[in-house]
Formats: sequence, structure tokens, C-alpha cells
Amino acid sequence: MRAWRGLRRAASSALSSGDGAAPGGRPRRRAWETSLSPLERVRRLLPPEEAAAVGRCAAAAQAPPQTPPQTPPEEKQEAAAPQVPPEAAGARPGPFRDGELALAEMRRKHNTTLKLLCRLAAGSVLASPGGLLPHRDIIGQLPGQVLRASAGARLLLRRPSLEEYVLLMPRGPTIAYPKDVSAILMMMDIHPGDTVLETGSGSGAMSLFLSRAVGPKGRVISYEIRDDHHNLAKKNYRQWRAAWEIGHMEEWPDNVDFILKDISTAAADMKSVTLDAIVLDMLNPQSALPVVHPSLKQGGVCAVYLANITQVIDLLDRIRTCKLPFLCERIVEVTHRNWLVLPAKMKNCKLSQMVGAQESIEEPPQKEYENIHIQDQVVLKESEYNELLCDDPETYCSVPYVARPSYWQDAHSAFLTKLRKFRPLLS
Repeated sequence: MRAWRGLRRAASSALSSGDGAAPGGRPRRRAWETSLSPLERVRRLLPPEEAAAVGRCAAAAQAPPQTPPQTPPEEKQEAAAPQVPPEAAGARPGPFRDGELALAEMRRKHNTTLKLLCRLAAGSVLASPGGLLPHRDIIGQLPGQVLRASAGARLLLRRPSLEEYVLLMPRGPTIAYPKDVSAILMMMDIHPGDTVLETGSGSGAMSLFLSRAVGPKGRVISYEIRDDHHNLAKKNYRQWRAAWEIGHMEEWPDNVDFILKDISTAAADMKSVTLDAIVLDMLNPQSALPVVHPSLKQGGVCAVYLANITQVIDLLDRIRTCKLPFLCERIVEVTHRNWLVLPAKMKNCKLSQMVGAQESIEEPPQKEYENIHIQDQVVLKESEYNELLCDDPETYCSVPYVARPSYWQDAHSAFLTKLRKFRPLLS
């Protein structure tokens, strides 16, 4: 230790005398005396202005955090509450009002449902197989309420969807069913703001779905040759728009132009229109293609709604013989298969219990087994609203379910043909 202290005194005396001085006259420091932080090393390599900025940032980071001012609890609650504009708050559907549409559902036998569509009026009455229900008892109620008719039947009241309105509205010709309309909309790939041509207004079903698809900035041009179909389509469209405005506090877009005219004679009208898509719902769509195809944009889709496959053949043959610039991409038939899934019941209308398998029980003779099978035969019976609302613990026990295709299946409606416009090659 004495030798080590002597060496340190000799080194310090040498430094003081200048023997260990570095170039420039500054004393040379040892490694343990010049240990710098990483930030200090970086700052010594930077220009003076940037080094000063780094120093200020480091001093701010080392400063103790300042306590934020205390906010009163009332102001905190006001800040946490979302700010909803008045027009958005009023757009939420409220109780039923006079003049809008209401849909009443009543359960019937074999697990079927009867749907009744009515336009509410203070002095009118809803007539159903289960009794009468005055409209004044519906007005002011929120959708989803279950009301009792005069004969004791329970009716579930709610607002109809567009699909339900189309299926229940007054109709003259056969409508385009919603399952086909959804496939047509996917075929045409319609966007908000598009311009779509429809030939064959019919009862106005396709017009309503197209109106919602193109939105307020879009446009639907609907041609109809028959006066009665033209008036019915306009009536159904206006009735839906009026009921929507009352029930939803907002307007349904008024973007459909109903024109009473034969499309085959509207070549002059089509010259000033650029179409994004076309829907043909008529007996002879091949007569309309030469008139409408110049207005369809390149690559646009023309969807054709035909009932028979022979009409599809005539359409494709006309396109081939007339050399129209269309390619047939798809010919589809939309089918739905309905299923029935509900708890199994005995003939005495009680839920059959779930019985576990027991291997120790011997199988009964064939005759006894047939008797037991007949006695335990399950039947499908209506599930009434009072059974769903009762407090019987047997309703909530574990029961077996019956799952099978429904007796009522959707039949054939139409063939959907997708045509794509292309630019022919120059010869």
C-alpha cells in the first residue's frame, strides 16, 4: 500500500510539473477520471447549436413532473360524455307514429308466422285471424312490443324491413324476389353515385333496392310500357319513402325517375345518358339491347332477369347473330333451402326429456319396441308466446331437438344472366 501511495504522489507531482501534459498544454487525464455518459459523448461530437439543444432536452427530461391542475368532477363527466349532434340524435327510430308502416307478426300452427302490413291511422283497425287491434293502441308504442288482439291472440309489432315491404306490398306483375335482387346487385357491383337503367318497373321492387344501392347522389332510370304497372310502381315507391321519413326522421333518397315509355323507342333519350349498369326485366330483352348498349360504359354489366331457360337461349342467339358487344359471363339460378330446428315434443304437448344411454338395459322384444316407439313418437307443434314467457322450469331443461328441411321451400323464380360489355377488336 505504501508503494502504491508513493506512485500516486509521484504521478500527481509529474502532472503538476507538466511532464504528463497532453498536446496543447492541457493536463492528460486518466480513463477513470474521464468517464462520460452516452449523452455527453454524443453532445461533444455535435456542433455547438445542436449540442445546446440536446442539453436543453436532457434538462427537461430530468426535471420533476409538474402536477396537472385538478379538474372538477362535473367538468370530467362533461368531457367524458360523447358529443352527439342534434341531427344524429333525432335520427334514432322512436315510437310508432301516425302515417308510417307497421308489421304485425302472429304465430300459427306448424311453427309458421303470419305477417300483416298496415299503414297506421288513428281511426283504423288492424284485422287479423286472432282478432282486431285498433291502430291507436299501436301509435306511441316502441317497436318490439307484444300486444293482444280482441280475440286473445298475441301480435308482435315492429317496423318492416325493405325485404318484407317488397313481399307484402300491393303488386300487379310478379316482383323480383329479394333473393334474386341481392344476386343482381352483386353482379352489377353498384356503388353509391352510379347511374342505373331499369327496364320493366313492374311493382317497384327492383326500383326500391336500386334506389338504396346508388344512394342520394346516384340515379335510377326506370322504363315501363304499361300504364297500370307504371302507376303501381310509383305508388309503392312513394309510400315507402313517406313511411321511412316519418319513422326514421330522415328522407329516403328521391332518385328514381319513372318513365312511361317503350325502351325500344327511347334511342334518342339514351344518347345523353352514361350508364354504369343495366337491369332488364322484360319479356323480350333482346329488343332493348341494341338501344341501351351504346350508353353503357365499357366493362359495364347488364343483368337480365328471365323466367324460362328458352328465353335465355333466345337472348344469347340474338347477341350472336347481331354481333352485339356483350360477353355472357354467368347464368345462375338462386335457390334457398329453409330448415326447421325446434325442440321435440310428445303428443301430450310436453317436451321430451333427454335420456342418457345405458348399456346395461337389455333390448326389448320387437313387438314391445314398436309399441314404445308409437307411444313416444314426437310431433312438431306450435311454440306459443305464452310458453316462451312462462316460468315453468320444464321449459328450460335439456331436451332433444328436431332438425329437418322445412316443408315449405322456395320454388324457382328466375334465371339471372350476366352480360359484360367489351370493346370489339378493330379488323
